[in-house]
Amino acid sequence: VLVRIYDVFATKAVDEPTIISSILFMTSAWICGRKSLTILSGGPYAMTMQWKNAIRISKLKPGKPKMVTMGLKTLMVVKKGNQFHATEGLCRHMRWPLGLGGKIVDDCITCPLHQTQHRLDDGELVDWAPFPLFPPYGKLVGKMSRKKDLPIYETRIDGEYLQVKI
Repeated sequence: VLVRIYDVFATKAVDEPTIISSILFMTSAWICGRKSLTILSGGPYAMTMQWKNAIRISKLKPGKPKMVTMGLKTLMVVKKGNQFHATEGLCRHMRWPLGLGGKIVDDCITCPLHQTQHRLDDGELVDWAPFPLFPPYGKLVGKMSRKKDLPIYETRIDGEYLQVKI
């Protein structure tokens, strides 16, 4: 099976769910007998980002994060003032759901587990695991894990829905 994905994985930041879905897609194409396919590079099986309904706007309370699942992605969405934000739903430190107890403080989402903070507007890391809930464990995992920014997604309003480009 000839698979041409080098132009994506080598030149773009690709997250784990995208890699997993690409592998599943390649496997199903191989099972169906395709000899060659191009993924994410404009071919007939290209995966492009699309606007999708995430949640009704009426379900979002200002400053209260909500978790939504869109396909294989788990996202955290939040209304802050007149703006809506969508980020990856799991903390980059230990993959804890940010919408389950996460707090919005100073335009940052703070993970409830070890207080890792990321800016809502660009996902930039502000503070990496400063508070271990179980003293040695959080700091140890924080030192062993690579510090990462939080992926963010474009949002827009369409009627009564918040849409996210995924």
